[in-house]
Amino acid sequence: MAYGCDYGMGQRLVLDYSNHQTRITLASSSAGQQQQATQSLQTASWTAPPEVFQTAGGLVIQLTTAAGVQLIQLQAGQLSQVNAEAIGSALPLALEQIPGAAPMQPMQPMTPMQPMQMGNMSMSLNPMEMRMGDMHLQMSKAASPESKRFCSQCGAGIKPDDRFCASCGSKLEPVS
Repeated sequence: MAYGCDYGMGQRLVLDYSNHQTRITLASSSAGQQQQATQSLQTASWTAPPEVFQTAGGLVIQLTTAAGVQLIQLQAGQLSQVNAEAIGSALPLALEQIPGAAPMQPMQPMTPMQPMQMGNMSMSLNPMEMRMGDMHLQMSKAASPESKRFCSQCGAGIKPDDRFCASCGSKLEPVS
């Protein structure tokens, strides 16, 4: 059985136990964005529902297990074991039992999208090429010599036999 609670600003904590592992999942959501991080630690089986306390520095999780009480501090996404003083005057948070709760499944790899076609645009990766309307861009392994030369003054493309830049008129260094 899993337990969860909201602890402010779109933050949610979910605790779950299975196979000698306590799973701690933090989920954060805001407009158009969702994030989740899960950490596991080896513990004895739970003998009572967990308890959660909110402190000035984060959360303290109290697990009552067959091996005794274990206190875990969750601060800035990091887990550490603490003693009973960590709870101090902390605010207890109400946990709700979540039947059959499971953490978010990892994202599956995307299938290759090439060649990709959208309306009058097409893209492929090998060779890297894009076509959109009358425009055509392509990258190949062997570039032509004239595509490698540019004017050092204005950046305009120049041909290997040019002595002056056709754009700004600067004298060009001869090709060696």
